[in-house]
Amino acid sequence: MTEKEKMLAGEPYFSFGEELANERLHAKEVLFEFNGMAPSKVDERHALLRGLFGSVGSRFYVEPPFRCDYGYNIHWGEGSYANYNLVILDCNRVTIGDQVLIGPNVSIYTAGHPLDPVTRAQDIEFALPVTIGNRVWIGGGAILNPGVTIGDNTVIGAGSVVTKDIPANVVAVGNPCRVLREIRPEEIGNGPRG
Repeated sequence: MTEKEKMLAGEPYFSFGEELANERLHAKEVLFEFNGMAPSKVDERHALLRGLFGSVGSRFYVEPPFRCDYGYNIHWGEGSYANYNLVILDCNRVTIGDQVLIGPNVSIYTAGHPLDPVTRAQDIEFALPVTIGNRVWIGGGAILNPGVTIGDNTVIGAGSVVTKDIPANVVAVGNPCRVLREIRPEEIGNGPRG
């Protein structure tokens, strides 16, 4: 099993092998171009992300600056939006559903490191997938940790640190992020219309 195969399987892997280092370098080169383009070059910027991401909806928007490790593990849903300074450590699959809103300075981490300092010093890490359902809103400054799933329609409060799965149709906040309350039926579909 290659280090990349181990990484994608959620197994411990050596993160500085040649294949993975070259793939991270490629992503950095693409994002250097993406982040340096003029604000009016929206189509050109998004063409770069279409080539970098594993899959992407026909309509999407990512504000620069944006950073990720590989890009090909990111699967970006239809009509989803990310504000400034999104960081995705996509050492494993990151699924972003349809019509997701991501606030500024959000971090999504699939990468983790062993608790054992001897193993950690050998550049061994692991990665677990992150899944964000449809119509989720993630408030600014939130952090999503490896292996979490956020259910459809959920709101994650600004500054929250998500360390475990959050169900659908709730408002969740805090560090660690916890369900504050359910979204009431009368709150669904009654927002302003444009």
